[in-house]
Amino acid sequence: MYYVKKRLEVSAAHRLCLSYESKCTSLHGHNWIITIECKSRKLNADGMVTDFTHIKENILGKLDHTVLNDVLPFNPTAENIARWVVENVANCFRCEVQESEGNSAIYERD
Repeated sequence: MYYVKKRLEVSAAHRLCLSYESKCTSLHGHNWIITIECKSRKLNADGMVTDFTHIKENILGKLDHTVLNDVLPFNPTAENIARWVVENVANCFRCEVQESEGNSAIYERD
């Protein structure tokens, strides 16, 4: 099995839609650290699991310097963002989204 890992820093704002009162329902920003892990039993015709440039374009190109609520069709929690990354990057099986030094969420495909 081949594995690759890509780490991106995304500067973006969001506001959460929550069922309780929280300061996170107000617009605020993070310098998100998104770690994307991909795997494949075979390499593609270019000798890669997934091209790092394509990962960067798919994720950084869509999310960096945006209001996530305006570009994502769901409540932009770290958990939901991690799932979205796994679903939108070729061969991705795991993603960790760190929104601050002490807070991160991981989604891993079964």
